[in-house]
Amino acid sequence: MYMNSIIFDYILNSYGDQHMYWTLYVLNLIFGAISYKLGFARKLSLGKNIIVYILLAIGMMVVTVFSIFQLPITESLIITTIVLAIYRFRLHYQRDKKQENPN
Repeated sequence: MYMNSIIFDYILNSYGDQHMYWTLYVLNLIFGAISYKLGFARKLSLGKNIIVYILLAIGMMVVTVFSIFQLPITESLIITTIVLAIYRFRLHYQRDKKQENPN
């Protein structure tokens, strides 16, 4: 079964397959970290934050393998990041509105 990954195809056509894994890994790591920060991060100490991001980096190595098999992992992370950013923006907007009009 062939899955079509737009980002995989773009990187392959534009830059070749020489650094495909590391390019997808960096993209997955960036969007995974942003998604974590927007949706799931809590206030943690510096040491715990470092551990979380190290484990995220290790986990993204495994997830990137699925991107190499042309599953739409990177695209899913991008969509997740966009949805969480919209959610956070609206939540912030509603909190500001509520503070302006305390009824």
